[in-house]
Parts: sequence; structure tokens; C-alpha cells
Amino acid sequence: MTTRRNDHMSIKAILKDFVESNNLEKGLDKVNVAKAWNKLMGNGVNKYTTEIYLEKETLYINLSSSVLREELSYGKQKIINLLNEELGKEVIKKLILR
Repeated sequence: MTTRRNDHMSIKAILKDFVESNNLEKGLDKVNVAKAWNKLMGNGVNKYTTEIYLEKETLYINLSSSVLREELSYGKQKIINLLNEELGKEVIKKLILR
């Protein structure tokens, strides 16, 4: 059983090295941010989310509801913290709701 766990960890390390050496981390972060947004915000918010994209350390969210945009703007830092926690690292430093 221990051998299997060590194999799993070494595969994880190999994949991490591959991602880092091929500069794929930023692309994966973009995909993972969108998944995290959809997971954490739920159907109510996702229904009005028209676009999600990450540029450098800024997350841009386009919303089709001005009321929802205003509501979410009050909790920007909390949303950033939740998303970064879900991602397991600090990917987002700024959130812009449009």
C-alpha cells in the first residue's frame, strides 16, 4: 500500500514539473479559475455570468445583470479569498465585475 502512495506522489511531482517546464501553469490557472467561479458561485450567479477571464492577476467577470453586479461588488475581497482558497494558491489579486 505504501508503494502505491509513493508512486502516486511521484507521478504528481512529474506532472507538476512538466507543467512548470512547459509554461502551462498560467493556462491551467485560467481554466481552473473558471471552474472555481462556477463551483463557488452556484447556478443563481452562473446564469448571469457571460464571460470569465483571467489576465495576469486580475479576474474579469462579465455579468448580464447590473443588480447582481452591484450586489457582488460589495463582497469582492471575500470572493477573491474564496476563489484563491479553492485554487490552493494566490492566483487572483483583483476582481473586476463588468
